[in-house]
Amino acid sequence: MANIVWHAKFRIYLDLTQDDLGHEEHEGLWDMVYGMDRMYAAREVPVRERDLQCGGVCQEAGVEAAMFLRVRNGKREAVHERAEDEERHTAPVSDEHKAYQERILRAAHEGGWCGDSEVRTRVGRSWIQTDTLIEGADGRRIGWEIQLSSVGTDGPRSVRARAAKAEKNGITPAWHTDRADYAHRHDSHWIRSNNLPAYVIAKTGDLRVVSGFRALDFWRCDTRAVHPCPEGVRRCGKAHATPTPRDILFDDLVRSTAAGLIVPIQFRTATKQHRFWVTDADRDRLDDLYADDSQLHRCPARSPRTGQATTAPPANRSRRWAPPRCRRRRQSPPRLRCPISPLSRPRRRAKPRLHPRAPSPAPLLIPRTMLPSLKH
Repeated sequence: MANIVWHAKFRIYLDLTQDDLGHEEHEGLWDMVYGMDRMYAAREVPVRERDLQCGGVCQEAGVEAAMFLRVRNGKREAVHERAEDEERHTAPVSDEHKAYQERILRAAHEGGWCGDSEVRTRVGRSWIQTDTLIEGADGRRIGWEIQLSSVGTDGPRSVRARAAKAEKNGITPAWHTDRADYAHRHDSHWIRSNNLPAYVIAKTGDLRVVSGFRALDFWRCDTRAVHPCPEGVRRCGKAHATPTPRDILFDDLVRSTAAGLIVPIQFRTATKQHRFWVTDADRDRLDDLYADDSQLHRCPARSPRTGQATTAPPANRSRRWAPPRCRRRRQSPPRLRCPISPLSRPRRRAKPRLHPRAPSPAPLLIPRTMLPSLKH
């Protein structure tokens, strides 16, 4: 059974816990819906054709679970047609899901921020259910959603719809997963880490985010540029930005998002719109680039861990600051060699011989008397 019913024909949610079903502008809504469902049952219309579906867990999982209405002991109830849909509501939360929730709260408390898990925020006639809600600086609210199982992509309870509803009501959605296919979706600002067991997630060691956080490389499209021109021309001379993936620790990301040092952005390309997280300095530079792409605006980058500027322009503001360039090393003039006197000239050392030289043969001495006389 479920308390939230989606009426597929009226395109509204029905809250059975309220007398007016959450729609006070429509008087007698329960009598009309319940009477219509009883009329379908009397005519033996199949439950899947009665326009009533589960608007809670089943719809979040992307499943259209048909339901019918009944009243038992004066209490309104919506019953699933299939038992497997009913079991989906009683499935316990995984240990990995709980470990992530506890880690987010611990990391936020270490940074001086407060929060709570399974928070239900009232929004008009409905509400927003958040896995972990962190209260950050300047009234900033970060809504962490841990999604380790399948979730739908379309419909009023899809990721895109839930993220848009949270953002519309002042909650910055942050969806975390360990599935690689979700990291390539652009329906929300996804953050991904590796698939780890619960006891590793619960440890106080480093937990690295491998997808979702990027650094923006700002450059001018000239002959010295390394990146290709995103507009498809050879060199347009304008300023562009290229996102580069960067790793970051999960605890640092939780604290930095609460402090406002890391923010979500929407990055436009020629064919797609990407959603990821960057530093607030890169966000400001990107806004300046969208406003005027003829100039390459400079802004000091901040460290996600401390929030302080890592590079800053010089104090003299009269001259336009530019990044340092690699210059060729100046060659010193050749040195003049001083003449060396014969006395100071170093002596040459004799090379050592590998084999000793054989002794020369002794000269042969012949007496003069034994020589033949020479006749002239």
